[in-house]
Amino acid sequence: MKYDPFQQKAIDHINDGFSVIVSAPTGAGKTAIAEHVIRRCLERREKVIYTSPIKALSNQKYRDFSEDYPEQVGILTGDVSINQNAPTLIMTTEIFRNKILDEQSTLKDYTWIIFDEIHYLDDLERGSVWEESLIFLPDHMNILGLSATIPNLDQLAQWLQTIHHRPIKVVKEDNRPVPLHFFFQCQGQIYDNFKKLKYEGFRTIDWYNHDARRVPKSVSVKPNRPTDLIKHLKTQEALPCIFFTFSRIRTEYLAGEMKIFDLLTPDEKVKIKNLFQQLCHRFEILHEPSTYDIMPLVEKGIAYHHAGMLPTLKEVVERLFTTRLIKVIFTTETFALGVNMPARSVIFDEMRKYYERGFRPLKTRDFYQMAGRAGRRSIDKEGYVFCRVNPHDLGIEELKHIIEDEPEKVLSRFNASYATLLNLYEKYGEKLYEIYPFSFHHFQVRKGAQKKAVATLRAKVTLLKQLGHIRKNKLTEKGTFAAKVYGYELLFSELYHLGMLEQLPPEKLGVLCLAMCYEPRKGMRKPKLNYQTQQLQILTNDLIFPIHKMERKAGLAPLSKSCYFHLSPCLEDWMKGENFNQITEYTSVDEGEIVRYFRMTIQLLRELLETNISKKMNETIYKVIGKMNRGVIDAEKQLRS
Repeated sequence: MKYDPFQQKAIDHINDGFSVIVSAPTGAGKTAIAEHVIRRCLERREKVIYTSPIKALSNQKYRDFSEDYPEQVGILTGDVSINQNAPTLIMTTEIFRNKILDEQSTLKDYTWIIFDEIHYLDDLERGSVWEESLIFLPDHMNILGLSATIPNLDQLAQWLQTIHHRPIKVVKEDNRPVPLHFFFQCQGQIYDNFKKLKYEGFRTIDWYNHDARRVPKSVSVKPNRPTDLIKHLKTQEALPCIFFTFSRIRTEYLAGEMKIFDLLTPDEKVKIKNLFQQLCHRFEILHEPSTYDIMPLVEKGIAYHHAGMLPTLKEVVERLFTTRLIKVIFTTETFALGVNMPARSVIFDEMRKYYERGFRPLKTRDFYQMAGRAGRRSIDKEGYVFCRVNPHDLGIEELKHIIEDEPEKVLSRFNASYATLLNLYEKYGEKLYEIYPFSFHHFQVRKGAQKKAVATLRAKVTLLKQLGHIRKNKLTEKGTFAAKVYGYELLFSELYHLGMLEQLPPEKLGVLCLAMCYEPRKGMRKPKLNYQTQQLQILTNDLIFPIHKMERKAGLAPLSKSCYFHLSPCLEDWMKGENFNQITEYTSVDEGEIVRYFRMTIQLLRELLETNISKKMNETIYKVIGKMNRGVIDAEKQLRS
């Protein structure tokens, strides 16, 4: 195989025994470097771990690598455990972090760790997990980090060299193998440069000024019709196309708007109809209502893809897209993390999205993560990126910043969980605060922020002592239990300490674990709960509210998660044996979200098994998992199909 210069440079470093971080645009070919590490390890009878930021990507990697290396690949993601002693083991970063802190001895045979999308270190909710994984990485393991283009890659490498006392080679590639050509749909017209866009698209009779601020709301602008844009792409032979939008509902709405098109030849229509039915039959969703909903669109070469869909139906859509029979797919941004999912064109429905506290212009890094799906290597000479622009929402200068600015730096999100601190306290006692200087956070911030971070760590440990997890500089039984249940430590350990967990029958233990995992959307109506579930809700509220009060007093954020029982009626009937379509009638929650939270519940139950509470409790947990893990909820079954 002939590699690009940056790929060859990284491979040479790997062959020389160095750890490597590679930064390159989406679609540049970073995966080929990971594949070299895997092949090299297999040839040398060594083991390698591959981590990814999301389960969907882990699943896809498992399928891809299993085809290339039969019987040599396993996966471990909490809700899935297949061939976990395989020489190539794919896992989520959380699983890897937990192994490092709790059972590092199980990693002694692994010589390499591949961190895909290592810039996820910057993720607000999960970045700390990546940072902890890198801080506590075993000395015998080499790193291959794969990243989108980030400006402070050298800083990240320097930090790793400093804490691990070994060289980290950096390989940067700024050029894409398939260059991108940008277009803008504004006021119903398509422009191919900023100058035309500014002086034609952003001009109206009264309002134009050279500051190019947003258009006053009183000024009317012509609509950008998505159908006109798809018609343009079809005429220009710029399909297939990935149409990114930031709303699940809108993906389906827009796909429905496209039913006026028929994008397939008669021969393609026959192929896609047969393949769609074969895949739906294989995944046992041929007669699902959602399958019938999407079928007429698929037969015209159109599809949608979002997290609210059944995971199996999403996979069917993904497999159809890789055949190039789907000509337009409407999808949310997680599709940008997919492997081998390029298209000739990418469309952005809008250039703003919700970040943390409100809507604002897209980050440059996010924009290029998605835009990078345009242009298929060895097929297209260039990729086409279409930005739909509404002058009411975005100024011309804001748009230029998105496209022309340097990608945002990766910033530390270090915020060690209570379980992490308990595991560290067990090993280091009061010396655990000496670990903070090894963090990327300490490496990046000024002294004032460093002092604040240490104060936060001390406040968390103090709270753990007040709650009885630590006594006389040692973990109590309660603390040992809490150290095993990441993310749910304080409430779970209170229930354990009171002896409440062992009193719960299987159905109520399942309901409790689901309520711990579930996070309702704003404005969701609460269902009517039966008496036993109401009592469980009262109990958990009585336990978590005082904890929240202590956390607020200590200035800790975010607060420990509360329990939400919105999906309880669904789970209760599911555990009684009802079919999936029946339980979806009890809630407005998307079916894909139900599957996701049921699978998260199973993962939490398996974590509970690791605590070894008692034989009786383990039996109850196995009963709950047995009743839950069937049909569309069974993640392993989906992977084996």
